[in-house]
Amino acid sequence: MEVIRDEQLWRIAKKRAAFKRHLATYIIVNGFLWALWFITEGHEDGLSASNIWSAWPIWSTLGWGIGLAFSYVGAYHQTSKEDSVQREYDKLRNGRK
Repeated sequence: MEVIRDEQLWRIAKKRAAFKRHLATYIIVNGFLWALWFITEGHEDGLSASNIWSAWPIWSTLGWGIGLAFSYVGAYHQTSKEDSVQREYDKLRNGRK
């Protein structure tokens, strides 16, 4: 028995699965980088608000985090082009600007 799937839902599911893999990779890699930093340098001074910017893993965490945020928006909050066009059409049809 062949299951027929909705292509739009399939694309959304693929984006969300990709985001979850991206998130897992982000956590593992950045956790490793922070542990490496702490073992080699961070145990001397600790991590406080005054020296957070001197910890080199902050840059990979922040930079990659921005990319992860865009990935999240694309997977969970972005509408397709067809939905956007339909919404604009409905507004025009109902006399709203």
